[in-house]
Amino acid sequence: MMMMMMMMMMMMMMMVFRMTMLMMLMTMMRMVMMMMMTMRTWIMMVTKMMMLRMMMVRMMMMIWMLMMMLLLLLMMMTMMMMLMMMLMMMMMMMMMMLIMVMMMMMMMMMNMMMMARMMMVILMILIRMMMRTMMMMMMTMMMMMMMMMMIMMMMMMNRKMMMMFRMIRMMMMMMMMMMMMMMMMMRMTMMMMMMMMMMMIMTMMMMMMMMMMMMMMMMMMIDDDDDDDDDDDDDDDDDDDEMMMMMMMTMMTMMMMMMMMTMMLTMMMFRMMMMMIMLMMRMMMMMMMMMMIWMMMIQMMIDDDEDSDDDSDDDDDDDDDDRMMIMMMMIMIRKMTMMLMMA
Repeated sequence: MMMMMMMMMMMMMMMVFRMTMLMMLMTMMRMVMMMMMTMRTWIMMVTKMMMLRMMMVRMMMMIWMLMMMLLLLLMMMTMMMMLMMMLMMMMMMMMMMLIMVMMMMMMMMMNMMMMARMMMVILMILIRMMMRTMMMMMMTMMMMMMMMMMIMMMMMMNRKMMMMFRMIRMMMMMMMMMMMMMMMMMRMTMMMMMMMMMMMIMTMMMMMMMMMMMMMMMMMMIDDDDDDDDDDDDDDDDDDDEMMMMMMMTMMTMMMMMMMMTMMLTMMMFRMMMMMIMLMMRMMMMMMMMMMIWMMMIQMMIDDDEDSDDDSDDDDDDDDDDRMMIMMMMIMIRKMTMMLMMA
């Protein structure tokens, strides 16, 4: 009985805690959205003002920017705190789940089926709570990413950055929708296996998003590298189109993955699922490797472009550099073949 009382207390505590957390999250989100809105108008304004080249306006802009940055940093701090708290909560829940399972086993051994059933219900509630905390954690993570993006945007204002920002916002929306769907599924089917799979899918999604972001970043870097020196902006558009294409490709791959996952879910064969996940992980590793190699290639191209007009006296170290690159690529390819062998 004492145990039950303790459990109830803990549950209540969790509830209150979660509510406060949610409130905090919502306020944060609103703030960020507001900031985004202001951000956009502000960007427009800045572009206008820079033409006027007023010293006063510039100063004001700078001050505003600093203020925004400070605010963002503050929010980041709070988010870190929230994440920590959520982690603690997760730990507590894990502990509770363990205790619950133990108690259930005991009840079953002592042949008290009614009690065991009750335990089961409590376990289910716990699992649902855990899922919610996970969702909240993901939300906070996303918010942090957004903030990072905003800070970066403030650091360097250009059109590509703007585009990337929009892309990321779109991704965020997609993630949110996914999570909502997951939650719906949760409510319909209270199956442990489903839960496990959901978690896996979520992690996969996160990984995908990360990958896309990385890729976009890299694209940005490379683009910036090679079209800074020419001032006509038609090829710039071309670059952007290319990037869009890349985005589409990644999206497609993601969709494929998700479809496969859903198929697996319908099959409900856990072992097969595991195998597939392993395979997917490997595939993703491969993709990463490929990306790396590809990036290196591009970098080499750019390097070649850049130093073709230099004097010929410093080409030897450049050759060394290239050799180094090629070595790296060889190593990468070797790794990839190893992975294939493993698979």
